[in-house]
Amino acid sequence: MIRQFADHQGNQWTASVHRADGPDYKGRYVMVLENDSGQGIALKDIRWNTEKTAYRTLQTMSDVELRRRLRSATGRSAVQGIC
Repeated sequence: MIRQFADHQGNQWTASVHRADGPDYKGRYVMVLENDSGQGIALKDIRWNTEKTAYRTLQTMSDVELRRRLRSATGRSAVQGIC
């Protein structure tokens, strides 16, 4: 499941869930925001234990919350790098 939304400038973004493999199964699923140019930002501080929970949460997030997460992520992306 993916969610599409527009940022405050009208640019289109897609919010989705990606699996991050590792030794610990907790928090394996992370939110990824991708713009229409294909540039993506992984929000590694937004994690879920199961895919079902991740998709349910993403489905119920408002566009306002998605834009807030995007603003926060793009502010950090200069420091953390974009995936």
